[in-house]
Amino acid sequence: MQDISGLIHKIKHGLDTQVSLARLRRNRTLADAAAGRIVLITGASSGIGRIAATKLGAAGATVLLVARRAGELEQAVAEIGAEGGKAVAYPCDLNDFDALDAMAAKVLADHGHVDILVNNAGRSIRRTLDQSYDRFHDYERTMRLNYFAAVRLILALAPAMRDRHDGQIINILSLANLYGGPGYGAYVASKAALDSLSTSLQAETHTENVRFTSIYLPLVRTPMIAPNALYRNATALTPDEGGQIICDAIIDRPRRLAPVLGRVTALIDSVLPDRADGIRSARFQQGM
Repeated sequence: MQDISGLIHKIKHGLDTQVSLARLRRNRTLADAAAGRIVLITGASSGIGRIAATKLGAAGATVLLVARRAGELEQAVAEIGAEGGKAVAYPCDLNDFDALDAMAAKVLADHGHVDILVNNAGRSIRRTLDQSYDRFHDYERTMRLNYFAAVRLILALAPAMRDRHDGQIINILSLANLYGGPGYGAYVASKAALDSLSTSLQAETHTENVRFTSIYLPLVRTPMIAPNALYRNATALTPDEGGQIICDAIIDRPRRLAPVLGRVTALIDSVLPDRADGIRSARFQQGM
């Protein structure tokens, strides 16, 4: 059975290939897609959110940075400004729904609308079923940030997008939503809920030029994966690669962006679920 590092390498290559082909076919740049537009990114104080914000600011977007750590947000604002970009920090703990609602209201009061929402903030918890019998709160915590916080932002910002017949909502999901994530049940389920919601809402807004984009990211070398010793030496995207994928999604506006291997695995799962479950189980038993 292939080890996790080799699997992620193949997945990463598949995503690189898909994105590279899209870049060859495209006839516009990030500046064409983002200049003059207002982009709100959650989880923007570090990692792929901060990288994407920096790239978008350089491309002429007004970037609204949302995260808990106000000091790091201000550093990002200063860096973007030093490169000639425009950014505004909106410190907010997205787990606090009253604070989230107030932040969204202030954003709309300050800017009138948001053209692109990137739901990037997230919480990952690794606990197996037998470790979770008395930890229902793990499921509540992941759903609160990964799903309900994103939903509240969508509900706050989508009306102006629909009125303007222009907008994009990008949801950062996990590749495990396509091939399964044993040991990460709470995390994967919370991301799956957001993915399923987007499918329904895209159907409702299909004729309104409001685009829901799901990005199924493989492992990214960020602080989120640091506590897991299994991933310390695993192949992973760099934050710059992950941030660039968000920018690619803004340029191309795909409905879904996922590695080919992940999409093939999802297809196999739908046709041969028992076989797919066996493969997942074997990989899990090996220590994934």
